[in-house]
Amino acid sequence: MRTLSRRRSSRFAGAVLAAAALTATAVPAASAAPVTAERTPAYLNARLPVAQRVADLLGRMTLAEKVGQMTQAERAAVDTDQAQITDLALGSLLSGGGSTPADNTPAGWADMVDGYQSRALATRLHIPLLYGVDSVHGHNNLVGATIFPHNIGLGATRDPRLVREVEHITATETRATGPQWAFAPCVCVARDDRWGRTYESFGEDPKLVQQMTTAIDGFQGTSPKDLAKPDHVLATAKHFAGDGDTTYGTSTSGTYTIDQGVTITDWQHFAQVDLAPYVTAVQQHDVGSIMPSFSSVQWTDRPGSTPVKMTANKELLTDVLKRKIGFDGFLISDWEAIHQLPGDYATQVRTAVNAGVDMFMEPYSAPQFVSTLTAEVQAGRVPVSRIDDAVSRILKAKFELGLFEHPYTDRSNAGTIGSPQHRAVARQAVAESQVLLKNSGGALPLKPSQKIYVAGVNADDLGNQAGGWTVTWQGQSGNTSFPGTTILQGIQQVARNVTYSADASAPTAGADVGVVVIGETPYAEGVGDVGNGHTLNISAADRANIDKVCGAIKTCVVLDVAGRPQIVTDELGKMDAFVMSWLPGSEGAGVADVLFGKKPFTGKLSVSWPRSEAQEPINIGDRNYDPLFPYGYGLTTRR
Repeated sequence: MRTLSRRRSSRFAGAVLAAAALTATAVPAASAAPVTAERTPAYLNARLPVAQRVADLLGRMTLAEKVGQMTQAERAAVDTDQAQITDLALGSLLSGGGSTPADNTPAGWADMVDGYQSRALATRLHIPLLYGVDSVHGHNNLVGATIFPHNIGLGATRDPRLVREVEHITATETRATGPQWAFAPCVCVARDDRWGRTYESFGEDPKLVQQMTTAIDGFQGTSPKDLAKPDHVLATAKHFAGDGDTTYGTSTSGTYTIDQGVTITDWQHFAQVDLAPYVTAVQQHDVGSIMPSFSSVQWTDRPGSTPVKMTANKELLTDVLKRKIGFDGFLISDWEAIHQLPGDYATQVRTAVNAGVDMFMEPYSAPQFVSTLTAEVQAGRVPVSRIDDAVSRILKAKFELGLFEHPYTDRSNAGTIGSPQHRAVARQAVAESQVLLKNSGGALPLKPSQKIYVAGVNADDLGNQAGGWTVTWQGQSGNTSFPGTTILQGIQQVARNVTYSADASAPTAGADVGVVVIGETPYAEGVGDVGNGHTLNISAADRANIDKVCGAIKTCVVLDVAGRPQIVTDELGKMDAFVMSWLPGSEGAGVADVLFGKKPFTGKLSVSWPRSEAQEPINIGDRNYDPLFPYGYGLTTRR
């Protein structure tokens, strides 16, 4: 995309410094000159360069106003007392997973965000609020939004242009309801399928993840001017860096086993695998924000190295990411991430700020964070220059988003949310993501004239089909949370004679082909870690369905609806065809499109498929590499 992003970074830094020098002469920072109607401040002049506007505004701000800009609160924490937005001069609010307005509609969202925005604009300098949300596979907190396949399925498409289009639609639907900032895409490289966030990764190969950073263009556009348009949002590359490469058993977060654990590695591996997607995200796509990981890094090539949490890692956040790679956006900490750092709260705040974190997701601790950071600056333990750098980065994003000119929601694209056109793209993404792993005797494609027997709960469960991060943080089983088409409904739209039995208890006599849909139920983050109540093995119910249907019907097809590979080694011989359907989202008809040959199977595995759970971690390039199905495997069919 933009090959000039690194030069742009250095130009912006230099311009801010030069403009700041001029501003310091015209408006001393200590004076905190009020905005008056007699003279329009430079920062409100949209014709001036962003760097000059940033420097002018920064020069007018008090320490309290600067610290406020570095603070992000959860909307639920301020909803009953919205005066906090004004009193603390908050820079940002977020909706965590499942944090929605009572009226979970496009209008309900826009009204809510605009209400908060009016509070921010009531501050002395009228600095608009930046509102963030986890739009990780569509605007997934919103009922009625288009729900796309999770990233692991998008990785299987090997289609960067499609991924860009998917995220452009996500950006359009998100911004039309108020939020201007998405905590996506995840550019982690998933190296162990026991990780509960595996489905958030595009795959195990950093080269594939780098190809899919076109997602950033979908969110942000391809030039800085695009950000101010109503079909784009600020993107967030996450989680910097190594969150998909942590060692099983190293997590100390509650009952998690691998999520938020320790990446035990040498620098060469870290740079080639974990860091590589961020270089691409910054230097080719100019990503606007990056979220440091909950995880830690411990170096194997440095004697005496101990785990260091990423939010405390000045070497990686400042020296490597900002200075060496050239990142000129801002760093946003993850949910209460600094609370995991050693020491008391003041030490945690000081450590993270000095390490390079610019904005702090302190969902329910915003007042405490503001008072603590203010005291740390006043005591000289956090340099004012570090505060000014952080605030400059945040203000830059707000100016580029056009929030000073248009702070309230542009609802002109609200009518496109969940539209047939958007759902058609989601359906295409589903079809391209399907990976055909076995197809004996030409079992697929199916024929509409065949009598088809469908079994398995996941054949007719939108919640299981969408997985975590859907309306609620963990997601939920069932068909009542959001609109869409189940896989069963997609099959019924094509075939004339379909029998469905969730537990395969209905008679199978007379059926030409059996379709068994197995898989997982929803989970998110470390809650889904293997060993934390989860396993890669298929359930007893799924195994029983395979045994019964494949034992009774001549042709048997098995679909796996899951966020990661499941262990099917002992069952594979019982089936004629095996398809990995991933977590397809709201458009189950896309699965039917390839089952019946309307579209060909073209998907390729984005991760290696293990023979057993004990074989994890297994990745392409390993010594003695012997998976059940290798990375990149996928059979094809014709239309």
